[in-house]
Amino acid sequence: MSLKGKTAVITGSTSGIGLGVAHELAKAGASIVVNSFSDSAADHAIAKEIADTHGVEARYIQADMSKEDQCRALIETAGACDILVNNAGIQHVAPIGEFPVEKWNAIIAINLSSAFHTTAAALPLMRRAGWGRVVNIASAHGLTASPYKSAYVAAKHGIVGMTKVVALETAKEPITANAICPGYVLTPLVEAQIPDTMEKYGMGREEVIEKVMLERQPSKEFATVEQLGGTAVFLCSDAAAQITGTTISVDGGWTAL
Repeated sequence: MSLKGKTAVITGSTSGIGLGVAHELAKAGASIVVNSFSDSAADHAIAKEIADTHGVEARYIQADMSKEDQCRALIETAGACDILVNNAGIQHVAPIGEFPVEKWNAIIAINLSSAFHTTAAALPLMRRAGWGRVVNIASAHGLTASPYKSAYVAAKHGIVGMTKVVALETAKEPITANAICPGYVLTPLVEAQIPDTMEKYGMGREEVIEKVMLERQPSKEFATVEQLGGTAVFLCSDAAAQITGTTISVDGGWTAL
């Protein structure tokens, strides 16, 4: 399908899943707004690379997703937002009794509240354009849970719930809202964890991937950022015009257990 003429804003998109989604949407012809909080030369270079690779307009806009005013300003600065991909997220692992309050607050702000603010700012633009897609990057942890991830699980369950509300509020309009729920995805961050995990368990690379990192993922394979990007493109297609308020799991069978 072609997304030519559409503008996609992807939060937290200078690496990992967000960057993969940005590339796939650009490949389909969408103009791209990439985002992070850092505003470095490398951030702007990523936007240029997307533009040069796919022959589309791409630009970088700085916004800290922990700050509600900056979340809304991101959409306002973009000027158009036909496709909103709420992807920004952080993680911290600790038992509830030891979970730092500041980490809880930061995870809820960045992983959940930011999506509320960007969506609230984007919907008027979508209505004005007469078309819109909200794609929230949730997680398998939006549908199930793991110990020691209280804030992350709470935020991702919240994203799934908010997705349903947005879908109901836009059900009679040419706007859809859906959540993608990845399992483990091979991102640079995950790749960097493999050597330390190998050392910790005294295992080889393939063994630690299968028995430790992908213990709960029945396929025993990582999802890729390209697969998640392709899922986002599908949700923006005409074929998905009646798919709204639901989740699509890209988790190798994790949530089927």
